[in-house]
Amino acid sequence: MAATGEEAAAMDSISRVPMTHPTALNLPGSTTSSQGGEGPGEAAESLATAPKKPSTNSDGGVETAEEATEPAEPDINELCTDMFDKMSVFLQGELTATCEDYRLLENMNKLTSLKYMEMKDISINISRNLQDLNNKYASLQPYLDQINQIEEQVSSLEQAAYKLDTYSKKLEAKFKKLEKR
Repeated sequence: MAATGEEAAAMDSISRVPMTHPTALNLPGSTTSSQGGEGPGEAAESLATAPKKPSTNSDGGVETAEEATEPAEPDINELCTDMFDKMSVFLQGELTATCEDYRLLENMNKLTSLKYMEMKDISINISRNLQDLNNKYASLQPYLDQINQIEEQVSSLEQAAYKLDTYSKKLEAKFKKLEKR
């Protein structure tokens, strides 16, 4: 599919980005510095300013691929040092976060322990008060038994009073009956 319009312009601008040619690198065994009197910097400049080869394809919208060139390798030692520095910062942050998590858990455990100690004290006080109440109830039990006996006697006296009242009403009725005769 042919690139047209903005896509073609973007692809064209990407293809014009200056790239360093492998001959511009100062590699061991390279003979570029001895040929033609150009140093690695001059070779890179001449390659960077070299114009793009025009496309000779008859299809107007299709661009041809040029030979891919490898970019120059940056200094590996600098990259390793940068990587180790960043890893150090990352690991330090991870360890700091882990330490903070453990401190938080430690504080939470201390607070929970204090709450459980308070609850233990409260439950001990409740148990002690319950024991005191049970002892007081046990000491009051004989009096409660006496109250129950008195209540039973009062109810039996009440029954006797009701019987006496009904008997006196019957007796009164008989007396009135006899009086009328």
